[in-house]
Amino acid sequence: MKTIGIVAEYNPFHTGHAWHIRQTRRLFSEETAVVAVMSGSWVQRGECAVTDKWTRAEMALAGGVDLVLELPTVWATSSAEGFARGAVSILAATGVVDVLSFGSECGEIAPLRELSRCLNSPDFSRALRRELDGRRSFAHCRRQAAARLLGEETAALIDFPNNSLGVEYLRFLPSGIEAVTVPRQGTEHDGETAEEFASASLLRRWIRAGEVSSAFPFLPLPWKGEAASMKHLERALIARLRSMTLAEAEALPDSGDGLAVRLLYAARQTASLEELYTLTKTRSYTHARVRRLALYALLGLREADRPASPLYIRVLGFNGRGRQLLREMNQKAALPFFVKPAHISRLSPEAQALFGLEERFTDLYSLCFSVPHPSGLEWTTNPVIIK
Repeated sequence: MKTIGIVAEYNPFHTGHAWHIRQTRRLFSEETAVVAVMSGSWVQRGECAVTDKWTRAEMALAGGVDLVLELPTVWATSSAEGFARGAVSILAATGVVDVLSFGSECGEIAPLRELSRCLNSPDFSRALRRELDGRRSFAHCRRQAAARLLGEETAALIDFPNNSLGVEYLRFLPSGIEAVTVPRQGTEHDGETAEEFASASLLRRWIRAGEVSSAFPFLPLPWKGEAASMKHLERALIARLRSMTLAEAEALPDSGDGLAVRLLYAARQTASLEELYTLTKTRSYTHARVRRLALYALLGLREADRPASPLYIRVLGFNGRGRQLLREMNQKAALPFFVKPAHISRLSPEAQALFGLEERFTDLYSLCFSVPHPSGLEWTTNPVIIK
């Protein structure tokens, strides 16, 4: 029986995610186990997750996942390449995942594999160097380089966000793991609703606006608690940027090409996060990259803090079938893994340092509420266990 691996943010888990799991199981067996690597407190769009990682793990387990593992923040908040590299590395290191499944707009694995091979090739590196000129975004230059080698029709696939992320997964997927893609259903990436599906961005807007009843039909569990929001850290983030030296800003991940200078200048012109992003963004500096850089400043995350690859596997939740997978991982995992946070003390100093960063990031996340949550949750919160 196959074990399926999925990379996700589940921000929040919704009916589209459940549909993806059901469709993947139909390709193999209803008894197929599902392992999800999920972002923690902070997500790739450069903001806090709408609710904490343990609540999102519980929603994922209710929606069909058997074992939820954490993608540490240093990769969860990275570019698509770094996000994919970290997540796929964790899935591969479990030793139990046979197949990677992801959603895509095209719904076909062959052209996405062709793109991934192209992006990993020396020919692509040479083509990309010819396109880079400092006036266009990296994404645009990459797209043009791919078109030179594969033609416009194939290169156009990476214009769609799920296709593009799927290509990144395939770039780092080891040869021993298969890959399947499920056609994405429902709304566009940042769209509204379509039949029984709603976009995650719309669900976040509803939940943060207190319109939980609107979101309820698209969630696997009733919503509980207040939604996290960056508005509670807006001035703290601006204050951090205004107090940073240029050397400190340039030590942040992905801060090159003059972006650090522009971000610090913009922070002195406004106290609004959205205006900060708008003032900093250009054709060369995408909105997503600007948001991530601002978040790195808030978190105090430096380029030197990100290891070359994950150092451990951290369990956020599991059910009965997930417990069986954990037993199998005892024999097969290529990285140490732990279920209870106290067990991090058994790992290497480097792994403990990475967990120490996660502790700091979660303590900052606890301030994203009108009434701040307590600090120290990394040590006091155990995984979600569904019998």
